Amino acid sequence: MTAAGEQRPTEAQPAPARGIALVTGASRGIGRASALALASAGYDVVACARTMIDGERRLEDDESIVVPGGIDTTVDKIRGYGRRALGMPLDLLDRASIDTAIDNALEHFGRIDVVVNNAIYQGPGAMVEILDVEPGHLEPMFEANVHAQIHIIQRCLPGMLAHGSGTVVNMISATAHTAPPARIGAGGWGVAYAMTKAALARVAPILHVEHGDQGVLAFSVDPGFVINERMVAAGRDRVYREHAVGVTPEVIGAVVAWLATDPEAAELTGQTVMAQREFRHRGLTPGPGAAA
Repeated sequence: MTAAGEQRPTEAQPAPARGIALVTGASRGIGRASALALASAGYDVVACARTMIDGERRLEDDESIVVPGGIDTTVDKIRGYGRRALGMPLDLLDRASIDTAIDNALEHFGRIDVVVNNAIYQGPGAMVEILDVEPGHLEPMFEANVHAQIHIIQRCLPGMLAHGSGTVVNMISATAHTAPPARIGAGGWGVAYAMTKAALARVAPILHVEHGDQGVLAFSVDPGFVINERMVAAGRDRVYREHAVGVTPEVIGAVVAWLATDPEAAELTGQTVMAQREFRHRGLTPGPGAAA
């Protein structure tokens, strides 16, 4: 028992957050690395993805292969850096799950200062040639990779404008603006996925024109070739390595954290940020590891 008037010991409280970041696709890869890098930089993080438990995701075309990563381990890592974390399920093809995640984030933290639109959908039709693209391939691809991203921005942007600041990072792809080195199966990619990334790449420049003078920074980030857990699990990294030199997700996470924290990043707002080039140019070091 404590004496009268004596204060009971309390758990150490984290230092005030730099802000609140919402990261989609944060169970693995670039999303997880970005969430960890932002946490390391002082942000509290809302980590969202379909995979909530590490080990429950398997390859779609071979269910005997487990794809590592889950929101549970991402949240544990964030808290290990002394930051607050909220893990939420989010499926780009389920608009209700998006709204629930954002509603809970706002109720829990009161605001969202940084949005990292990283999650993608690569279902049927993502890796087929033009003659094999069917109407049923395009609709879900655009719903998930374009329409859902716009919806997330629309939900978070009013709060940013009310506070006079905010950062939106849209993860695009070299497929949006470069020709594949070869056909599918030899290092190339499908037209449907490339089309969605090209569409998403137009959002940041227009967002900058419309709201840049109100304190909102917007970036399209081209990560280049990144070796992620799904690629390794599927054995596809070997094919792509024949055409490009890849980096780990931590490199891209470091760039995302730099965009959200360094005033010099404002000079790139509205533009496509070539992540690997900026990583070298700015002398950054890889963010916290994405591996569990």
